[in-house]
Amino acid sequence: MQALTFGQSKARMIDPNDQSQRVTFKDVAGAKEAKEELSEIVDFLRNPKKFLDIGARIPKGILLMGAPGTGKTLLARAVAGEAGVAFFSISGSEFVEMFVGVGASRVRDLFLMAKKNSPAIIFVDEIDAVGRIRGVGAGGGNDEREQTLNQILVEMDGFEPNEKVIVMAATNRPDVLDPALLRPGRFDRRVTLDLPDRQDREEILKVHSTKKPFAEDVNLKVIAERTPGFSGADLYSLMNEGAILAARENRTTVAQYDLIRSIEKVMLGPERKSHVLSKKEKEITAYHEAGHALLASLLPYADPVHKISIISRGRAAGYVLHLPIEDRKLQSKKEFLDDIAVSLGGYVTEKMMFGDLTTGPSNDLQVSTALARDMVTKYGMSDMLGPVALEGQEGKALFGRGVEEKSFSEKVSADIDAEVSRIMKEAHDKAERTITENKKLLDAIAVLLMEKETIERADFENILVAHGVVPKKKLDIEHQV
Repeated sequence: MQALTFGQSKARMIDPNDQSQRVTFKDVAGAKEAKEELSEIVDFLRNPKKFLDIGARIPKGILLMGAPGTGKTLLARAVAGEAGVAFFSISGSEFVEMFVGVGASRVRDLFLMAKKNSPAIIFVDEIDAVGRIRGVGAGGGNDEREQTLNQILVEMDGFEPNEKVIVMAATNRPDVLDPALLRPGRFDRRVTLDLPDRQDREEILKVHSTKKPFAEDVNLKVIAERTPGFSGADLYSLMNEGAILAARENRTTVAQYDLIRSIEKVMLGPERKSHVLSKKEKEITAYHEAGHALLASLLPYADPVHKISIISRGRAAGYVLHLPIEDRKLQSKKEFLDDIAVSLGGYVTEKMMFGDLTTGPSNDLQVSTALARDMVTKYGMSDMLGPVALEGQEGKALFGRGVEEKSFSEKVSADIDAEVSRIMKEAHDKAERTITENKKLLDAIAVLLMEKETIERADFENILVAHGVVPKKKLDIEHQV
């Protein structure tokens, strides 16, 4: 029997009348612009006459684009829930199988099912699995993935147009999609989902806290302020981890302290209390983290410090949590240069204090070198090379060409390496100069860190004030831990 059903679609259908699986726009916090775009689709599915009478045709395809975890799949389910129509869900990878033609056959079968149940929504998750630019992979024109993509193109806008089947797709790699997929008549409505800002994060946290009993001290504003760059999925994980921490300690309510701890658990991993450092290693780690914190506090364009710890978490022996004063959409060259100097703080301090280097700064060096290279090759922030983009978004050659093929000469490649080395050297010198001038402050931070293992923002700012350094401007929100 399996041989006979091999070419049939394996899409899962969600019945519009099934209340247990129904998701609506109320369940999706933030993403205001995306919800406005999609509410038109809902309106059309509920009341198509209004649009058809005026000669309007609803877009056939909606492409949801955004970083992983921003709620693309959730929004697609919310559209189906709001419209009350059949919803067919399938992953892009489920089309492509070992045998030639199976993917195309499944696409035909899926659209046939949708037409029978129209009006309907087809949702293809991770469409980049089949929708990549044609003609660059191995296998030539008979490549199975290309056959599947061709069939999707024909079904969406071919000889038999279907009015009441709307195709939604999600991807976090829109740059690799075939241009034929993105033309008007196919995926002509593109909805971008950004990472949530502070207000959106607070709303998302409220959605995820509906079934969690909170203690009186819980302040979700503080949690939202402490989590820039978190996606909706990260915030769900944060609330879940907070509840797990409270349950582990046999408490019946989730406290603010649980949520604060779970931020670091989501960002870095669980505390590794069994990872005990020797006295010498503890001293090196304390000075390493003190070097980062000192530079973050003194350099004008670096983010202020919220917490320093030498308790191991995940793969980090210690960490400095420094967060921006407000959410940023753009970053400047001066901010990048100060970030690189802060990253080199641990390296410089170890070399200066102990006359030796450990494996501790390896990740700092990787991150700062990658950032310096991006400044030169992506953002045009090099005076020598000027405003030229030499690499695409993912570090690959531009315009869909091969990964190994470079679009610049060996001389330019050597110039890039020289510029990256110059940026790193200047950041190193800036870090070394700042730390040398403030050695007393460095010692004070390291000594307190060895004694307490963790320094919160209030205690850290007291050290800064005692040494004549003005802490960076606080937000309106008070930090209560």
